[in-house]
Amino acid sequence: MIALLRANWHTDIIDNGIKGFRELVLELGYDGEIEVIDVPGSLEFPLQAQLLAKTGKYEAIVCFGLIVDGGIYRHEFVAQAVVDGIVRVSLDTEVPVMSVAISPQTFDENNSKDIEFFKNHFVLKGEEAARGTVMMIENVKNLKG
Repeated sequence: MIALLRANWHTDIIDNGIKGFRELVLELGYDGEIEVIDVPGSLEFPLQAQLLAKTGKYEAIVCFGLIVDGGIYRHEFVAQAVVDGIVRVSLDTEVPVMSVAISPQTFDENNSKDIEFFKNHFVLKGEEAARGTVMMIENVKNLKG
């Protein structure tokens, strides 16, 4: 089973990444279940991923978020904390935790061109994550026997 964590900011954009992931992961032959789990924001990815990984039910966890300026914290701080946290979870639990947590230099949620660009970009990032996730699931299986 694969868990897809979805930050609940900008879901109109993020859901395109989940769609791209789902479509390609199935084309690549993954036949397990895929579960979408909502979290408040990207900062919550590491804890949620750790709790899920410790259950032993998941072959991989993929985090989908759009980290932009304009919230409570600066996006650089949030992006670094998210990446550090999910890498630590992956290392500590030996469950692949993949990131589709994107932190653009500029993003204007009132600009239709920005919205359209990132909707399309998330599809591509979701597809990249699907390839990487399938590869890591196979790598882990091969090493653990």
